[in-house]
Amino acid sequence: MPWLNAGTWFDNWHHHFDWYGYGNSSFKRRKPHLDKLFRHFDMLIGKTQSLNPNFHLYAVLLDFDSASDALFLHTPNPNNSQFPFKVSDLQSVTTLKNKQLDDYINSLDGYEKLYGQAGEAFCLIFKKGVGRPF
Repeated sequence: MPWLNAGTWFDNWHHHFDWYGYGNSSFKRRKPHLDKLFRHFDMLIGKTQSLNPNFHLYAVLLDFDSASDALFLHTPNPNNSQFPFKVSDLQSVTTLKNKQLDDYINSLDGYEKLYGQAGEAFCLIFKKGVGRPF
């Protein structure tokens, strides 16, 4: 990615992998989008080395809203967006009611998971040693 270099900044840039919410109808339809999100997460780990460690790379998955699942990249930026990014009231115990999503998240190897509630339960996912921790 030529757009990713030491002088580049990101103001919570994100990408939704199921923009139309196909996965809302069934987890079987949601899973391929989640698989793709985490393939891209792993690809971005290597691409963010020039930013290290001054960035956040993370995913947010909502309990039942597949269209809102997204992969985020955040750095210090001229828009004065909070960096490091802080989310209050996160916990290590799941808040999810969607058992299939919770099982999927628990099967992810090497990822850290924090859970919260903001209108709907969600999970914030990141990797230790990749950028700044939460």
